[in-house]
Amino acid sequence: MRDRSSAPTGLTRRSRRLSDLETEQRMLRAAVAMIHRDGLTVSLDHISFEDVIRDADVSRSAVYRRWPYKDLFFSDLVKELAKDATPTIVDDEVALMRQVLGEHLDWFETLELRHSLVVELIRQLALLDFQTIYGSPGWRTYLALHATVAGLAPGKLRDQAQEALAQSEQTRTARIAASWEQLTGLFGYRLRPELGVSFETMATMLSATMRGLVITALSTPGIATHRVQASPFGAASKDEWSLAAIGMASIASAFLEPDPGIEWDDERVTNVQQALRSWTAPPAEEP
Repeated sequence: MRDRSSAPTGLTRRSRRLSDLETEQRMLRAAVAMIHRDGLTVSLDHISFEDVIRDADVSRSAVYRRWPYKDLFFSDLVKELAKDATPTIVDDEVALMRQVLGEHLDWFETLELRHSLVVELIRQLALLDFQTIYGSPGWRTYLALHATVAGLAPGKLRDQAQEALAQSEQTRTARIAASWEQLTGLFGYRLRPELGVSFETMATMLSATMRGLVITALSTPGIATHRVQASPFGAASKDEWSLAAIGMASIASAFLEPDPGIEWDDERVTNVQQALRSWTAPPAEEP
């Protein structure tokens, strides 16, 4: 006889009956995990409702009580994906910043060296961000989700999904803007006043450029590996520059300039170096 105990089917006996809320949460978590694992197309046709039930390990009767039609479940799934649609890579970015800043803490003697340090940070962070986004199933899901939502029929679901995506975008843009504002202030830069823009505008441009490169690289992989030996934007030496780094540095150069109101005396240099050392110090080990 065939062994039916090797995998959950949603039909097995349980010690207790799951509530409708628990069933809903398990189903949505299982479906999101499947999409992050396998990717999302511009439709949801490749997601099997029965496979989600099996992976969620819930009863079919509870699922169909919650969602009498599978299209109702897919509506909730799109909204669930849109709620938190921008994976973050903060930990790796902070680790890289610690490394770069730790290697160049003495680059504060002149305006040229300080500028070179900012350029080097941008060069390395841009490549890290691009490689992480380009290779991340979660980010591919995020990019595909925009196309999926755009393909939905006009109506309540499309409006709700667009609203959730817009909120996710605003949160991410605000986070990027705050990071750039902190960094530029620390290194003595400011937004060019003649532009009349905010750090949110700059963050939007940075995100759009990175996203465009990633989307293009999906069909033209050579973009991901293209490098030039150069020393642009006031870099201290000739190094390998990725297209992402060139794009990010170009935008930063267009938006930022040294703040003439900041005096780089010995006290400021000392304060900045101390602040950077707190960034470059390894995190304390948890007991």
